[in-house]
Amino acid sequence: MAMKKLALFSLLLNLAIFLAIVPKTTGEGYGGGGGDDDCGDLLGSDLYKDICPEAEAIIFARVRLAVFEDTRMAASLLRLHFHDCFGCDASVLLDDTDNFVGEKTAAPNLNSLRGFEVIDAIKQELEFVCPQTVSCADILATAARDSVVVSGGPSWDVQMGRKDSLTASKALANNIIPGPNSTIGNLVAKFQNVNLSLKDMVALSGAHTMGKARCTTFAARLRDSTNPNAPEASLEFIQSLQQLCSVSDGSTLANLDLATPETFDNQYYVNLLSGEGLLPSDQNLVTGDEQTRELVETYAQDMSTFFQDFKDSMIKLGRLGPVTGTNGEIRRNCRSVN
Repeated sequence: MAMKKLALFSLLLNLAIFLAIVPKTTGEGYGGGGGDDDCGDLLGSDLYKDICPEAEAIIFARVRLAVFEDTRMAASLLRLHFHDCFGCDASVLLDDTDNFVGEKTAAPNLNSLRGFEVIDAIKQELEFVCPQTVSCADILATAARDSVVVSGGPSWDVQMGRKDSLTASKALANNIIPGPNSTIGNLVAKFQNVNLSLKDMVALSGAHTMGKARCTTFAARLRDSTNPNAPEASLEFIQSLQQLCSVSDGSTLANLDLATPETFDNQYYVNLLSGEGLLPSDQNLVTGDEQTRELVETYAQDMSTFFQDFKDSMIKLGRLGPVTGTNGEIRRNCRSVN
């Protein structure tokens, strides 16, 4: 009993420290339109206000600590939400079992996704305070927002009320998640398939202002130095990548944004205009389509416009096909169904 009281006291002390700075989700639910669907209309921003008022403070504190200990974790948590959110149901968190194959071994996720242990720690703390109340899917959505905030980016109202899925699909994950070598046509098609617009696509790509990628994911960029039409600045960039990856077994990491790799800002778009997009799919936003190039130019010149569009697109992303009502559950452990 004494141990439980001590743990509760420690928790309350942490809440007191972080409650003043944790991003709030106040106000009404996000309206319809764009990629919103009937399930999305069931989400709201103050779901846990009465049933688990400490939820967002706990998530924020854990995210802040995780990013302090490993700055790369901000990008990892944001990416984890994105890979879950061509469905927003925490299916990506499920571990494989003897009779179940989840999404963690899908090509876009294998040896790539990180941050599962942070979600585990958040869930464990929430289960102590509010047992079986906050879904893993809502934790993912909130942790993604908080990872942006602690890295200097904008905040937004996270829509709550998702349930956790009872299953997962490796095949679906392989098919719907955009890859690093995607052409513009490929990217547009995958985003349109989930009712996200071209502007959403370019704005959400700005998440690559943080994080890292393996040499194997941008191998096609290493061949760009043979292109006589490549801008001079990009040739220097490509040559630096070739040097980095020359002694690599493919696992060497490079920053997606060389200039400000740990800050959420608009430098990603500035880099693209200089021919310094790391992934082929990133650089294609400039070279592959006039409309996407215009958006890149806008965001490179005006960070406030980028922040606003990114917030709007993240809210839309978070409303893609959520499991609600009796179609899902609140998992006790994010890695397995109850």
